[in-house]
Amino acid sequence: MQFAKGKLIAIGGAEDKGTDLETGKFQRNNLNFFELGILSRIVEEAGGPLSRIEVITTASMIPYEVGDNYLNAFGKIGCTNIGVLHIRNRADTANAEYLERISTCNVVMFSGGNQLRLSSTFGGTAFLEKILDRYHDEPEFVVAGTSAGAMAMSNTMIYEGNATRAHLKGEVKITTGLGFMDDVIFDSHFEKRGRFARLAQAVAANPSCIGIGLGEDTGMIITNGNKMEGIGSGLVMIVDGHDILHSNIADIPDGNPISIENLKVHFCEHGNGYLLKERIFLMQASEGSLIKKQVNVE
Repeated sequence: MQFAKGKLIAIGGAEDKGTDLETGKFQRNNLNFFELGILSRIVEEAGGPLSRIEVITTASMIPYEVGDNYLNAFGKIGCTNIGVLHIRNRADTANAEYLERISTCNVVMFSGGNQLRLSSTFGGTAFLEKILDRYHDEPEFVVAGTSAGAMAMSNTMIYEGNATRAHLKGEVKITTGLGFMDDVIFDSHFEKRGRFARLAQAVAANPSCIGIGLGEDTGMIITNGNKMEGIGSGLVMIVDGHDILHSNIADIPDGNPISIENLKVHFCEHGNGYLLKERIFLMQASEGSLIKKQVNVE
């Protein structure tokens, strides 16, 4: 299978882009809407501050406030060529202007909120097919997403799962995401919301997938659909179920604790990386400096 030529940037989120604002959990005049260092990296990967960026706010219940804050955040790093697409339903995806805009931009960025809104709104549409085609064919095209926008990137997507009950079978709900990557599962706000068990159950039920747990103010740049590089200030956790020896998840009733043997876990900080197909940890993932973990062979 040919690797995608475009770049995927999955970010674990900072504040919740929808629910926290809706419930008033922090000051609206101090949103710190998105970490400027990661935004700067997105702009750099797209070709610089003149790049055309289209922000899609579909996942959020407060799209206009979210859109305004993206405009402000990108403006702080010198970007002025920014558009916001407030797509609220499947009918909106057929808007000719919107299709033209995603056909000519350099970056498509999905905001946070609810990833099920993304999959149910865009799944099977010409709008999504256009973005997928460009991602697969164009080396300079960037698809970015934060929080729910990152979780929806894969074909296998977590859409529900209470962290305090995620060790129990059936508590983690999975559906089909937007399909930019196969054989991975993204989770966001990873350490802050204690989601290790949630991702572990998702991987145990889908052991062909690599789990990618994204911390806040942290992300992964994925090139060629395979090589990942950690960015930001926090942690990315890689959960590999390929070598699971024992799992009870198929045999126990819902509501019972899961049991897994030989689940592999890697911790990645800024600059570390991972090769998905080869399942190899990279100590340094930047171009021209790929240092792989040494493995002793008897």
